[in-house]
Amino acid sequence: MNPFTYSRAADADQAVTAISSKPQGKLLGGGTNLIDLMKMGVETPNELVDINRLPLGQIEELPNKGLRIGALARNSDVAEHKLIKTRYPVLSEALLSGASPQLRNMATVGGNLLQRTRCYYFYDPAFPACNKRNPGSGCGALEGYNRMHAILGQSEQCIATHPSDMCVALAALDAIVSVRGPQGEREIKFADFHRLPGNTPERDTNLASDELIVAVDLPAMPLAARSHYLKVRDRASYAFALVSVAAALDLDSNKKINAVRLALGGVAHKPWRASAAEKELIGKTADEKAFRAAAEAELAAAKGYKHNSFKIELAKRAIVRALTMVAEMT
Repeated sequence: MNPFTYSRAADADQAVTAISSKPQGKLLGGGTNLIDLMKMGVETPNELVDINRLPLGQIEELPNKGLRIGALARNSDVAEHKLIKTRYPVLSEALLSGASPQLRNMATVGGNLLQRTRCYYFYDPAFPACNKRNPGSGCGALEGYNRMHAILGQSEQCIATHPSDMCVALAALDAIVSVRGPQGEREIKFADFHRLPGNTPERDTNLASDELIVAVDLPAMPLAARSHYLKVRDRASYAFALVSVAAALDLDSNKKINAVRLALGGVAHKPWRASAAEKELIGKTADEKAFRAAAEAELAAAKGYKHNSFKIELAKRAIVRALTMVAEMT
């Protein structure tokens, strides 16, 4: 681990000022991903600014019946919050499927948004070819071992996947990320927060280096009360998703689909909003035929590699299963 200085921010403005003056500085919340990356030599900040004393841990109801989740709210607290469990169960389930109880007790919502890929090549500084870690060096996963890698939205520069479960649920819920920088506060639609790799895979998000995540807002969404998070992984706990699905449905008395929200994890460089599948489902009867057609529409553009082509069929089946489980809820 490289040498670094440590300071504590007393308020949000002080935190923003600190990282604005230190381009190589990093904000420290739970540290469950950042510290690992520092130990590996992937992240090498010259200063850590501890933000844990900032009053950003609240979970509050908004006037429009949505919820505001502070950036420092711990994953375990969000997952067990009464309003989250009743209004947005897909988010509670996603959080509880991630990491371990000990890590969830430390990990923050803001930090979860900024998780970096678990691509083996990215995590190993001794391996030279990683455009995300060393732009212009190549992508070792393209011709290497790529079982966990992307099948949607990838580029020739990078086929890494985003690791967060929470973010898949937030993508389905149309969340809004509030951030603060030197010019004040701004809001970022969740669909615009994370980036596809394109020609700049080193950039995971559209958050500026001198901005602080303040909160995540969940809009009022009655259909989210009927939602589910399905995670397919190699073992039952403490494993990243091969494929995951966040699904919510609004059905009429004849099981006709009035509205749907669907997002996928483990398949792309960012949480993948399944817009093609959603479009296919509107107005259809909630049955296996409709779900299969939606899955086929969403995965039509998928591209597999030597070790991960199985993900295409797996994603289709996961979509059908998740939607079926939601449709059967009473």
